[in-house]
Amino acid sequence: MANPLSNTYRLIKAGITLTYYGVTLFPKHIPTPLPVKLMRLLLLPFSVLGMILRAPFGHQPASERLVTALTKLGPTYIKLGQFLATRSDIIGPELANDLSTLQDRLPPFPQDEAIVEIEKQLGAPIDKLFVEFGPPIAAASIAQVHKATILDKGIERQVAVKVLRPGVEKRFFQDQDSFRFAANLVETFSKAARRMRPVDVVKTLDRSVTIELDLRLEASAISELRENTSQDEKFRTPDVHWSHTTARVLTTEWIDGIPISNIEALEKEGHNLTELGTHVLQSFLRHAMRDGFFHADMHPGNLFVDKAGNLVAIDCGIMGRMKPKEQRFLARILHGFVTGDYLDAAQAHVDAGYVPDHHSVEEFAQGLRAIGEPIADKAAFEISMARFLGQLLEYTAVYDMAARPELILLQKNMVIAEGVARTLNPELNLWKASEPVVKEWLQHQLGPVAKMKKMAAGLRALDQFMDEIPNHLTVLEKNMNGLSRLSGKVQDMDEETLNQLVGGRQQKPLSNQIALWIVALSLAVIAIKQLV
Repeated sequence: MANPLSNTYRLIKAGITLTYYGVTLFPKHIPTPLPVKLMRLLLLPFSVLGMILRAPFGHQPASERLVTALTKLGPTYIKLGQFLATRSDIIGPELANDLSTLQDRLPPFPQDEAIVEIEKQLGAPIDKLFVEFGPPIAAASIAQVHKATILDKGIERQVAVKVLRPGVEKRFFQDQDSFRFAANLVETFSKAARRMRPVDVVKTLDRSVTIELDLRLEASAISELRENTSQDEKFRTPDVHWSHTTARVLTTEWIDGIPISNIEALEKEGHNLTELGTHVLQSFLRHAMRDGFFHADMHPGNLFVDKAGNLVAIDCGIMGRMKPKEQRFLARILHGFVTGDYLDAAQAHVDAGYVPDHHSVEEFAQGLRAIGEPIADKAAFEISMARFLGQLLEYTAVYDMAARPELILLQKNMVIAEGVARTLNPELNLWKASEPVVKEWLQHQLGPVAKMKKMAAGLRALDQFMDEIPNHLTVLEKNMNGLSRLSGKVQDMDEETLNQLVGGRQQKPLSNQIALWIVALSLAVIAIKQLV
C-alpha cells in the first residue's frame, strides 16, 4: 500500500482537476468532513483560475463538466463515476443524474502495442496465432477489442480479441489505494457519511475492477453464465477460445448480430420489439433470482440479437452474485410493494438484518408505505422499478440502514436492464413481465423439486456423518485410554480421599461416570456440528 503522502498527492491532483471544472464528487446532503473542507480551501485559487479560463467558452452544464473532468482523470475515475451513478442514496439524485451520461470510451492505443502484448502473452508471432488480425473496433478504459480470424481444427473462425491497456493495472491499483485512503478519512471525520460505508463501497469497486483486470476470470464468467443458461430459450453467450486466452488477452467467438440499440435494423429484420423488451428484463431477473449469478453490465453495447433471434450478452467483466438471503429479500420486498403488504416488506428488511433493532417493524412499514402509495394508482407501465429501488435506498437514512454492498450491482443492472427494455417497448408492464420469473422462482424454492433437493442435501449430510463416525470413535478411544489411566490412579487412592472426592455418597465407580460424560459430550459435539 502506498504511503499517505503519495495518496494525498494523487488526491490533490484529482482535486485540482475537479476544481478546475467547477465540480465535486462529494454528496451535498452530507455535512462536509474537515479534510474535504481544508482541501477545498487549498484548491480555491485553482477554482477561481478555472472560472476565468472557462469563461470564454461559455457556461457548460454541470453534467458535461463533470464527465469531462472524470474522463481527463483517467480509467479509474471513469469506473468510479459509473459506479457512483447507481448510488443516488450516497451521492444524491442530482449528482447521480449528472454521472449517468458518463461513457466508458477512450481513444484506442496503437495496434503495434497490442500485437506486442498478444505475442508476449500467447508466446508466438501474431501471424502464427491468427489468420488475420484487424485494427481495434472498440476501446474502453481497461481494454480494447480487435476483430481477428483463427484456424480452429482446420476451420477458419472469426473471433473478438480483447487486450488490456499497457500499464493499466498499475494505474488502477494506485488510484484505488487513494480511494481507500480517502474513504477511511471520510469515515473517521464524518458520522453522517459513516452510515453510507464508503470503505465498503470502495472495497466493492476494488473487487469489481480487480476481476476486470484478469481476463481469465471474465472468460470463466462467460463459461459459467453459458452453463447456467444452456437450457434457456433465445439467450446465449459467446464461446471462449481458451487456447488464445491469458490474464491480459481474451479471445471469444465473434458475434455477428444487430446491436440492441439499433431499433431500425431490428424492425427491418422482423424482430418483435415488444417480446424482445420482455425477454431482456426476464433474462436478467431469471439469472439473478434463479441462478444467483447475473450479467451486471447489460447496457446496449453489450447486447446483440443474432440471426436466429437469440439475445446474446457479451463482455462479462462485471458480474453480480446473490446469495439465497438476498434472493429472498428481493422477492419479498417486490411482492410486498406490488400487493400493498408493507408490513411483510418491512419484516423482510428486519429478517435480513438491514434495519437496526431499535426501529419497530410497524414504524418501518409506515415509511415504506410513503414510498409505495404514490405508485399504487399508476398504470404498471408508468412504474419505474429502477426509480422505485432508488427511492427505497435513498430512504434508508431515516431508519439508520447501512448501505448494502451486495445489492449495489443488482440495483445498477436493474436500472440498465429496465432502460434497455423500455427503449424496445416504452409501455412495458414490469410486473407482468416479472410474474413468470417470480412464479418459477417460487416453484423452485417451495415446490416438490425443491423439497427433493433439500432431502437429497440431508441424505448427503447423513452420509458424510456416517463416513466420519470412525474418526470420532478413534478420538473417543483415545479419550477412553486416557480415562483408564485416570481410573487406575483413582483406585489407588485411600478410602478417605475417595470419599472426599465423591462427597461421601455411594457412587458408581468414578471411571464409569466419567466415561459416560465423555461419550455424552462427544455425541453432543457431533450433533451440534451437524446442525451448524
